[in-house]
Amino acid sequence: MSQVGVYMGRRDFVDHCDFVDPVDGVVLLDPELTKGKKVYVMLSCTFRYGRDDLDMLGMAFRRDIFLCTRQVYPPLQDRDRSIHTKIQERLLRKLGNNAYPFFFEFPDNLPCSVALQPAATDVGKHCAVEFEVKAFCADNQDEKGQKRSTVRLAIRKVQYAPEKGGPVPSNETTCEFMMSDKPLHMSVSLDKETYYHGEPINVSVNIDNSSSKDMKNITVSVEQVTNVVLYSNDKYVKSVAIEETSDSVPSGTSLKKVYTLCPLLDSNRESRGLALDGKLKHEDTNLASSTIVKDEVLKEVLGMLVAYRVVVRGTAAGMIGSSEVAVEVPFLLMHPEPSAVKESDGDDDMVFEEFKRSYLKGVIGDDDESPAEP
Repeated sequence: MSQVGVYMGRRDFVDHCDFVDPVDGVVLLDPELTKGKKVYVMLSCTFRYGRDDLDMLGMAFRRDIFLCTRQVYPPLQDRDRSIHTKIQERLLRKLGNNAYPFFFEFPDNLPCSVALQPAATDVGKHCAVEFEVKAFCADNQDEKGQKRSTVRLAIRKVQYAPEKGGPVPSNETTCEFMMSDKPLHMSVSLDKETYYHGEPINVSVNIDNSSSKDMKNITVSVEQVTNVVLYSNDKYVKSVAIEETSDSVPSGTSLKKVYTLCPLLDSNRESRGLALDGKLKHEDTNLASSTIVKDEVLKEVLGMLVAYRVVVRGTAAGMIGSSEVAVEVPFLLMHPEPSAVKESDGDDDMVFEEFKRSYLKGVIGDDDESPAEP
């Protein structure tokens, strides 16, 4: 029989830029089986670099970016004063007198969940910013809990696109060549600054080739750029969508064309080092969202910085050698802000059934989160 069970209403907590959704849940315990010990809940944010099996050898890097521990049993204050959300109220009514609420607020300088995609043959997590809720029985909060008296639930901190977008991104370049009196000019623009995951990106390319060279081998791609800033200063540049065209712009001609690309994880399952939105076990995910760095937050604390850019490349070839011409245009790739879901005001049994599928339950000895079946 389990000593402790943890119930939460969701696994994704949203950073709205000006505030972050709090982490709320309920701990269900059996006082007879806790044997007089205290029960604590910890919220942690950890940066990992290296395989899990290297941790024991001291060859993996691990840093706790944030730790906060709360005692839930014996309760330190009146139960009603410990309730912060409606979901907690409903869970407590359903689970009975041996259920106790917990509540955490995120500091505003924490990173969002992100993980680098390992190769199919890799074992363990290589590089990730991870969030976890852990409940454990111990004599005090500094005591290291045994596995049989600890339950862990992985959660994610995610960020949605800001309501107001910035200016339409664009960039251009002018190239002058030896033995050519006139230059080659290329400009690239997008139709907005922020795109949502799964949304096609229209890339407007305008090339005016007044030079004596012919431009060919034009490719249009979307690149994900990930900088690991906390530990190694590694940089990963991965193409997540590409169109290799047969278009050319001979000397003295021009080209105006719109190319459409759609970066998706489904097309990049084998790309090692690709940044993902904090993949959870048994659940799919998507490409990592762009990192928005808040004012007065040190970049190193964020662990990894993710950015996206459209790159248009071509080769200007002539009688005397050839040159690459390239233009980069940065943009944001994020999730849209979902519509607010109005909570039901029905009776407890109906409400509990309505939300039951979204609850998470962890029990002592489990290494993984699983759907609750109370």
